[in-house]
Amino acid sequence: MSDREPTNDELAAIEPEDEGEVLEWVCHPLKRKPLVAIAVSLFITIVGALVYRLTDSQAFGLLACLVLFASLAKFYLPTRFRLTDRRISIKTTTQTFTKPWSNFRTCYPDKNGILLSPFAEPSRLENFRGMYLIFNQNADEVTEFVKTRIVRAHEEAPDEPAPGESVTDEEEAS
Repeated sequence: MSDREPTNDELAAIEPEDEGEVLEWVCHPLKRKPLVAIAVSLFITIVGALVYRLTDSQAFGLLACLVLFASLAKFYLPTRFRLTDRRISIKTTTQTFTKPWSNFRTCYPDKNGILLSPFAEPSRLENFRGMYLIFNQNADEVTEFVKTRIVRAHEEAPDEPAPGESVTDEEEAS
């Protein structure tokens, strides 16, 4: 058996019945906050009109609207979350991220979601290397599920270093 991590395609190929307990939900902030959606859409329209007015170019006005919309895609488009006993999957409109629980060492819940970190201690890199799961009125359920799976993943493989952690020469020698 290989020591490498499975790819997203290999993880996705595992049959659903192999996954044990499953927790799934869809988060669509646009539906949860309709007044904010109206305000943000109005802002995008105004910026597009302003760019058109300043440049006298419909192409630049449209480009400004598209760039702003794309930067706010997580707000406008639904995101699907699927947590199983084996892995975490986040599916957006354009891509799917899948990671095994063993990639994560700690988690940090807040009022909007929970950050899964690959580091045992707080690090500035965890926002770039971690995964953020957005709650959808299921904060307690998700937090409990995540904490249980992170602990379980490291009880099964306690000797492997955390992703992003280096192994010292003394640890390699033993």
